[in-house]
Amino acid sequence: MPFLDHLEELRWRILWAMLALVICSIIAFALVYYFNVLELLVMPIRDAYEDPDLKLIFLSPADPFFVTLRLAIYGGIILSFPILVYQVWSFLAPALDKEERRAIVPSLYLGLVLFIGGVALAYFAALPVTLEFFKAFLSSSLEGSLEINATLGFIVKMLIAFGAVFELPIVILALSVMGLVTPTFLRSKRRHAVVGITILASFITPGDAITLTIMMMFPLVLLYEFGIFLSAGVYRRKAKAEKAYEASLTPPDGSVEKQ
Repeated sequence: MPFLDHLEELRWRILWAMLALVICSIIAFALVYYFNVLELLVMPIRDAYEDPDLKLIFLSPADPFFVTLRLAIYGGIILSFPILVYQVWSFLAPALDKEERRAIVPSLYLGLVLFIGGVALAYFAALPVTLEFFKAFLSSSLEGSLEINATLGFIVKMLIAFGAVFELPIVILALSVMGLVTPTFLRSKRRHAVVGITILASFITPGDAITLTIMMMFPLVLLYEFGIFLSAGVYRRKAKAEKAYEASLTPPDGSVEKQ
């Protein structure tokens, strides 16, 4: 396709993706409002402070609306993810060969599954421990008021951070497809990876929760090993494709070139 045609296609892909995001955000807004999704985010705070009647304060009349809108946008991104992936894939697929397409398509949806897994781990394991750690610094001279924007911002950032960390296998897969890392290199850096994971887990789980730190290290190490497995699969396919290409260049027995 000519360059201007590529730009025209990109423009339409972006427009369709934005339209899907807007529609899904409207649907998510209704879900957040009518099903009171905000309660799911407030629940860990109530458990940490042992106050079932705890409520977050707001400083502006518009704060409740904008908090709901923000949650709706996050939900809209999740709901529209398959459509966004389809638009990106439809634009990039013609530039990729068959082997690259086979490697990338499953990884896009696997990335969503891993992201949700990281968010679940943060919500059910890391967030309660973190809130308990910060609560330990309360004293009789302090009186707290949990403001909705700051509190939910802290929680959402933590959930997104965990989800992003769980994308490690997808990053390794993409780097392997581009030829920037190899399974041999990843295996040789396994000790360094374990040290980095240990430091990361210790920051995620503050305090003396050694058991929980080890519990969080375990899935991260597994994700690194899973990334090595995906990288090895990519290079096996590359080797198979190279052998098939070389075999296609070898003249058959009895041909003029063989004689």
